[in-house]
Amino acid sequence: MNWILLIIAGLFEVGFATCLGKAKETSDSSSIWWIVGFFACLTVSMYLLYKVTQTLPIGTAYAVWTGIGAVGTVLVGIFIFKEPADFWRVFFIVTLITSIVGLKAVSH
Repeated sequence: MNWILLIIAGLFEVGFATCLGKAKETSDSSSIWWIVGFFACLTVSMYLLYKVTQTLPIGTAYAVWTGIGAVGTVLVGIFIFKEPADFWRVFFIVTLITSIVGLKAVSH
């Protein structure tokens, strides 16, 4: 169950990064809602990370949390913000995903 909560926490990390990107794109009063979304996602993400570190090793939990956030944010950047998806960027995303899966496999 804690691994599921950790994945959800990582997805909320992607959410707060996405909200920052959308807030930057908007220049009217709608940007306030993206900032509210940022703080909501940040709060949920941090709380879930705190909860899972009660039973999972902090080093593993933090690495997986940031890895999910990094991979997810890069994918959001590519698909939503139209950032480039060149070979090396995709290559390193794949190596990061492999590392996250490896950490899960060797954690007790």
